[in-house]
Amino acid sequence: MNNVLIGILIPFFGTLAGAACVFFLKNEIKPLIQKGLLGFASGVMVAASVWSLLIPAMDMSEHMGKLAFVPAAVGLILGFLFLLLMDKLIPHLHLDQEKPEGIQPKHSLRKVTMLIFAVTLHNIPEGMAVGVVFAGAISGNTNVTLMGAIALSIGIAIQNFPEGAIISLPLKSAGNVGRMKAFVYGTLSGVVEPIAAVITILLSGFIEPALPYLLALAAGAMLYVVVEELIPESAEGEHSDVGTIGFALGFMVMMILDVALG
Repeated sequence: MNNVLIGILIPFFGTLAGAACVFFLKNEIKPLIQKGLLGFASGVMVAASVWSLLIPAMDMSEHMGKLAFVPAAVGLILGFLFLLLMDKLIPHLHLDQEKPEGIQPKHSLRKVTMLIFAVTLHNIPEGMAVGVVFAGAISGNTNVTLMGAIALSIGIAIQNFPEGAIISLPLKSAGNVGRMKAFVYGTLSGVVEPIAAVITILLSGFIEPALPYLLALAAGAMLYVVVEELIPESAEGEHSDVGTIGFALGFMVMMILDVALG
């Protein structure tokens, strides 16, 4: 159980370390570097969705024969729909944007609050992914190993490090807050990951037969974030191949982690 607790906290530590960059860097990360980091995060999440979530979901459904794809396909669509709904309902503001998204409350929220909501929204599927994989390992399912779950946690932590920096530094300037507050806000955005992981583990204990669907749902939610936010942001501004190169590196790193440790 200690290994599980450490495992679900690893991604949060990645965000924590990234947010701490606000104490060491004076200005925001240069746009070219930011593009590469966003591309890297995209590659990690896509590879994790395939190797750590979708493939195990289909392996668990082998008894369905040629219909083994059904749980993965259904869960994938549900994951997309879940994040789409959250994106429409939760008020949030993306970096470098002036117009907020989601249902706006009667009393306007602070810009910093909506920036944090935007990042928190992105972190939910990552927490779900970690939780459902550890739930599979805990249940003794041979298609999901403890080392494979830890590999996923390490991969997400690696992409959370630059993400934490990308969050805290702009918060300091865009939100007109001090370094400590920017660090705290950046760290709080990552707290949702272990919370989502624990909730997913608790729920999966009651609906273990639905584990393949939950794995695919987490994959769909993560892919939604990649397609809707990360890749477009990595391609904004002057044309550059840095985001694409970052994607390839992130995909390769996560693939290696999953195969080597899984």
